[in-house]
Amino acid sequence: MSSSRVGSLRGQLLAWMIIPLVILVGIDAVTVYHASIEAADLAYDRSLLASTRALSERVSIVDGKVVADVPYVALDSFETDTLGRIYYKVTGIQGDFVSGYDDLPPLPKDVQRSQAYPALVYFYHAVYRGEPVRIAALYQPVYDDTIRGIALIQVGESLEARRDLSRKILFDTLLREALLVAAAAVLVWFAVRFALRPLMRLTDNVEARKPTDLSDFDPALVNKEVRPLVAAMNGYMARLQTLISGQRRFIADASHQLRTPLTVLKTQAELALRENDPRAMREVVQGISATTDATVHLANRLLSLARAEHGAAEGELQPLSLSDLVRQVGLELAVEAVKKDIDLSFEGQREVRVRGHALLLHEMLANLVDNAIRYTPPGGKVAMRVFKVDVPMLEVEDSGPGIPPAERERVFAPFYRAASAQVVNAAGSGLGLTIVRDIAAMHGAKVELLDGAQGAGLKVRIIFPL
Repeated sequence: MSSSRVGSLRGQLLAWMIIPLVILVGIDAVTVYHASIEAADLAYDRSLLASTRALSERVSIVDGKVVADVPYVALDSFETDTLGRIYYKVTGIQGDFVSGYDDLPPLPKDVQRSQAYPALVYFYHAVYRGEPVRIAALYQPVYDDTIRGIALIQVGESLEARRDLSRKILFDTLLREALLVAAAAVLVWFAVRFALRPLMRLTDNVEARKPTDLSDFDPALVNKEVRPLVAAMNGYMARLQTLISGQRRFIADASHQLRTPLTVLKTQAELALRENDPRAMREVVQGISATTDATVHLANRLLSLARAEHGAAEGELQPLSLSDLVRQVGLELAVEAVKKDIDLSFEGQREVRVRGHALLLHEMLANLVDNAIRYTPPGGKVAMRVFKVDVPMLEVEDSGPGIPPAERERVFAPFYRAASAQVVNAAGSGLGLTIVRDIAAMHGAKVELLDGAQGAGLKVRIIFPL
């Protein structure tokens, strides 16, 4: 999604509803306007045809000639109408001018006869005396005892009345449509306001919550479309509750585990202050040094556990060489292996790559190898292996006391130590395998505890995803 600020939901809903409505209303207004103009033209053409027929009834043959008996009053009504100017022309059988306006535009040859009326009438537009006119041309049979033929009667009218009616229709249409849009906007505004009331109540509920209240929100309080958001919020708060509970548990465990070595350190320091014998004081100081080392080791393991549980490494998983990581950890811990005369070896393929966090994977490997060195007796062996069959795998195998199958699930719990491990190393923290499990889980890897070679020792196998 774009990082630009999201605007008002009410404004967006109004825009998405009103803008299409305005477009549709505009299209409807144009359609209604054209339909009204067609209806008005049809009505005016009918009136124009009526005037033409009224004039044709006054056309007859007298003494072998076509004449139009148009009284002065009728002529005046033809020339000037209340809605515009009216013009007429009567043409005889031979095309000779009979009466009216002799310069009235003639009937074009390409005009089709009107199919709307049972008469030989033609309608066409023309320009007369500088203004547009609409003309009806009617062919009227005339005859007497000596002659028969067809006369042409033309009646035209100016278009002011039609234009005035068109403008009135357009104005009325736009006014009605504008009022319709305004009414729709008001109704939509109130509808959106009413529809958002549950969301506003949810907002008030969130703001009224205490910082320690992480209980679920009731999805029934909001609309069906918003319930997935409430469900996501509830899921997030559940994860947050789990995180906070883990932090509280970690703090409690850490304070409990550190209390004992710190108390021992204080006792040893007080004993050293009271001791006058240099040899005895040296022994006490050596004990302080050993307790300090154990406390530092415990603190480092606690920090590693905190990083593993809360994902200290940021960013996406990156491709890296598992083989190089194992070699690096082996070199870092080689000194500790030499001190105990332990054979530390690396076996496996030259290049096995996985996707992961280099810092956390290094921490996991360091805990595995360090545990193997600590619990392997002097003169023993620790083997590190990296290989790929179908998926990348890592193994760390030692020749120590191992872990009985009945305890292999329990050793992943923080601070739990197998009985065999307590015999070999009483100062252990019980956090090494917990850290290994948490970091492996972050990478989608699986941890297996197996018997070592010939049933002795412990083999830790980590299977990475493809």
